[in-house]
Amino acid sequence: MSYSTDPALDKLICQRFPAEQSAGSFFPLAGLTGLTTKIERENSTLLARYQRKAQPIPGVDRHREYRILRKLTASNLAPAVYGYADNWLLLGWQPGAALSEKAFLAALPRVAHSLASLHRQAPTGYPLQMQKLLERYWQLSQPERRHCGWLRALRRLQRKGEPKPLRYALLHMDVHPGNIVQCDGRLRLIDWEYASDGDVALELAAVIAGNGLDKENSLALINHYAALQHIDASLLLRQIARWQPWLALLMASWYELRWQQSGEKTFFTLAAQAWQRVDDKR
Repeated sequence: MSYSTDPALDKLICQRFPAEQSAGSFFPLAGLTGLTTKIERENSTLLARYQRKAQPIPGVDRHREYRILRKLTASNLAPAVYGYADNWLLLGWQPGAALSEKAFLAALPRVAHSLASLHRQAPTGYPLQMQKLLERYWQLSQPERRHCGWLRALRRLQRKGEPKPLRYALLHMDVHPGNIVQCDGRLRLIDWEYASDGDVALELAAVIAGNGLDKENSLALINHYAALQHIDASLLLRQIARWQPWLALLMASWYELRWQQSGEKTFFTLAAQAWQRVDDKR
């Protein structure tokens, strides 16, 4: 599909910006879970994100993403949202530069502040149901790839049940250097496709696991966040530990499905490493 010739996207842009004469210039961007393009127009810069129905990723729903971002409009925490139609989500472009890995580690106190600000927002009504999410990955996988270790881990968590939330809030669930943009001295989160309501400890567990934070940096993040949110850091640390087996299986399932859908060797390698971590969590 060509971004600039998709009638659904052209129609959405024209509906939201009827005064401008053309749809604009399109610049495709790299993305993992769908088609994404930057659109340069006369008086604005936009971001359009498409959801591939043929290759679903559990937990990704552009319409839900649209509704959540609409609820965040007054918060100044998320990009402007202009519309949704025919699997296309139209957003304002977030200027600035994404953090490097080194800058991300140096900015952990500021990252904790951004997360605390987000978690003070009211829940949106879109709960993250981790068990159902993991079950969906299993269902979408190729039958020949459903190995015994995967099934054992899934059944073990099903028997245990999800941890009772320490504090329930809106979560971003994909915080990493590439999704944090620095603009005018502030950090702003982008790529909200996994956002939903859940336990704040799950968000922190995801930040730690997804970025491979060592013990020192993990504790720094937890302590900064706990102080900002007036939560006992030891309670938060124990709750994060309860979520770690769930995150290990979620990451392995994600890499596995992305490898099956894309055939990229990088995802195959990452999936193998992630399945080893699942075994280590037994």
